[in-house]
Amino acid sequence: MKNNRSLLTFLLFAFALNIFSGCKPKAQPEPSYNNPLILQRADPMIVRADDGTYYFIATAPEYDRIEMRKAKSINELAEAEPIVVWRKQVSGPMTYHIWAPELHRINNIWYIYFAAGHSDNKWKIRMFALSNTSQDPTQGEWKEEGQIVTERDAFALDASVFGHNGEFYYVWAERTGPGINSGLIISKMKDPVTLEGPQVIITEPEYDWERQKYNVNEGPAVLKRNDKIFITFSASATDHNYAMGLIWADEKADLLNADSWNKLPQPVFYTNDSLKRFGPGHNQFTIAEDGKTDLMVYHARDYYELQGGPLSDPNRHTRVRILRWTNDGFPDFGQEIND
Repeated sequence: MKNNRSLLTFLLFAFALNIFSGCKPKAQPEPSYNNPLILQRADPMIVRADDGTYYFIATAPEYDRIEMRKAKSINELAEAEPIVVWRKQVSGPMTYHIWAPELHRINNIWYIYFAAGHSDNKWKIRMFALSNTSQDPTQGEWKEEGQIVTERDAFALDASVFGHNGEFYYVWAERTGPGINSGLIISKMKDPVTLEGPQVIITEPEYDWERQKYNVNEGPAVLKRNDKIFITFSASATDHNYAMGLIWADEKADLLNADSWNKLPQPVFYTNDSLKRFGPGHNQFTIAEDGKTDLMVYHARDYYELQGGPLSDPNRHTRVRILRWTNDGFPDFGQEIND
């Protein structure tokens, strides 16, 4: 009798195990993206709105307009119709080199931050803002908010914005001194178009990989994870030398104290000839359709030799890849992994 009860218990256990193992949810496949996602669009940014809509914004190779695309998925952005939301002015500021637009939503208002030159001097690059109260940033009217004024009032571009502990911060690239094309600076924002308080340099080009042809730190992109604030940036000339670096600060640190920021001495993402990935950089971050997988959006060329100059070659293509994480909580950019 005892043996029969043991056998019955075993059979019931095996039956239950079989049922519950069969009910276990199947592991979801990782997101997959078609690369390059969008041809001839540099300095890309993809924003996922609260309703799941994706908005794409980037530098057009003609440098004369700002356009957007929207879709319900990232892959669908490739076929979405580009919508021109603003065109350059005829004279004065905002007439040349319409570069690196970024789309941000602050207090239920959309803002585009971008760089542009002046008709009197196309290399007088400064930063400007547009605003739009529409729920959908591809609709409604974009209002010119004017220049984002910095205390140095020097060559400046590539602004990004992030919120932290009830404050908004503005990070951008500006000429910080003799022999330096650009370093990264951070400041608090009084409002979405006005800076206030100290403007602190948090990284300048110091290593060889940051000083190829030009001494450049530009294109900041902010990602808050694992009790840290990470900022990637791009360095050197925009040919095959272009590469990405990483700085970070503890989330509880004083972000306006330069000593709060740490910097890796080596690049985290750079040219990989075997993968035909040349001059990767000027990235941003977004979230996959599953609402949890971190993605990196960036541009790169698929050949070494430029076709013309770095600004006349239009073939910096938008790419998207999964951003993985190391065991110690740092982003792993997958230098040896294809997209």
